[in-house]
Amino acid sequence: MAQIMDGRGLSEGIREKVKEDIAKLQQYGIAVGLGLLQIGENPASRQYFFATKKACSKVGISTYQFKLPETASVNEILNVVHSINRDERVNGLLVLFPLPGRINARRIVNEIAPEKDIDGLGSLSVGRLAADESTFQIFKEGHYEMLYECRFMPTVSSFLPCTPFGVIRLLEHYGTGIKGKHAVVVGKSLAVGKPLSLMLLAKEATVTVCHRETHDMGNFTRQADIICTATGVRGLIRGDMVREGAVVVDIGINVLDDGSIVGDVDFESVEKRASFITPVPGGVGPVTIAMLLENTVRSAQRNEFFKSPLMPG
Repeated sequence: MAQIMDGRGLSEGIREKVKEDIAKLQQYGIAVGLGLLQIGENPASRQYFFATKKACSKVGISTYQFKLPETASVNEILNVVHSINRDERVNGLLVLFPLPGRINARRIVNEIAPEKDIDGLGSLSVGRLAADESTFQIFKEGHYEMLYECRFMPTVSSFLPCTPFGVIRLLEHYGTGIKGKHAVVVGKSLAVGKPLSLMLLAKEATVTVCHRETHDMGNFTRQADIICTATGVRGLIRGDMVREGAVVVDIGINVLDDGSIVGDVDFESVEKRASFITPVPGGVGPVTIAMLLENTVRSAQRNEFFKSPLMPG
């Protein structure tokens, strides 16, 4: 029977560290702010807004809501993004997805200033991750000191996507080991699948990426030491697709008619074969929000460092 990888404990630890860092900044009169850009009234984006706002209030991050109607044009949205880029109150900007179907989401995300792209989805952030220029952030304490070394100066304003970064932190928190393991990532989205595969490669795993055109997916997942799935397809990963002792990370979210939430994994059958497994909800989700908070306070710290490099520690 698998051990449950509960993300709430790790999340609390990250939030406590964020609170401490914010308190230190406040000693110098520095406030930390997060901008939340919402277009339209999509229930999922509204729910994420309230969850994020609640989390921010608990650690001392001020939130600023920028809300536009469903009918807002691309130019109107971009004008708001540009104004937030210049807003000194805002250290990070989170665009609440999904956007209306007629809006090119990449066009919007790519206009966020890299130093405020705390969800790490802009082309510059993604490119620096792919080029292995920002992956030093996924290594444990002791490596963060490299942050301000001269050779890292071009990339200190780049952030890693919160969900895949949270997955790495969760795996390490439970001591599952990544180096030398065969990791299968199911899903190739720019928000989760692609960056997660790059982070696992940086941690020296052997990585296979499966997607909707993969034939006989079970042939690949049965070879995996670690399975990470993020497709939003309920019951996609079954017990007969998982080898004995594998680590299974369920990043999928499916809202059922009764309002309950399930993931991509058929939990009951997979739990019997896996060594570790994440629940949905309560697994990756809490860590994702915690990473968002951490990236936001890190943005404030970096911003102040560049403006006042001689500020006492």
